[in-house]
Amino acid sequence: MAEDQLDLGDDRSLLIVDDDEPFLRRLAKAMEKRGFEVEMADSVAAGKAIATARPPAYAVCDLRLEDGNGLDVVEVLREKRPDCRVVVLTGYGAIATAVAAVKIGATDYLSKPADAKDITIALLTPDDELPPPPDNPMSADRVRWEHIQRVYELCDRNVSETARRLNMHRRTLQRILAKRSPR
Repeated sequence: MAEDQLDLGDDRSLLIVDDDEPFLRRLAKAMEKRGFEVEMADSVAAGKAIATARPPAYAVCDLRLEDGNGLDVVEVLREKRPDCRVVVLTGYGAIATAVAAVKIGATDYLSKPADAKDITIALLTPDDELPPPPDNPMSADRVRWEHIQRVYELCDRNVSETARRLNMHRRTLQRILAKRSPR
């Protein structure tokens, strides 16, 4: 799908819900350039308020927000506007959360870092078509790092418990956590 041939339909409203303000602003600007009419929210509460008052045709929602779970916004969107196309974003990609997002009504699920091109394709790909494979998929090292980070978060940032669950030596895990994420 060429970006200059985007068919957004008559209603080009897009709600973006993310608590990472620099990312939120960058994505909003990029989506406006693609023809969307963007509204931004930085919390579950703000996202639910906009979804209730002005249900958009499209939505991009982060899974983990400061004040709760982005899936709560997806539920309101589905209730208020069943035809809304919703993409759920998260920095902690996992099969369980992807399944939960789709069951609750998300159109697609993308792991961060996702760019405006990937998000636009996910929003506009018809339900009966598979989106094209990503141009730059995550490296195996990045996938491993994401998994370790997710387990670390699930263990409330307890290094010993995380190491036990990953069947890894605690010091090895500490060295991995001290490094920057791979690309």
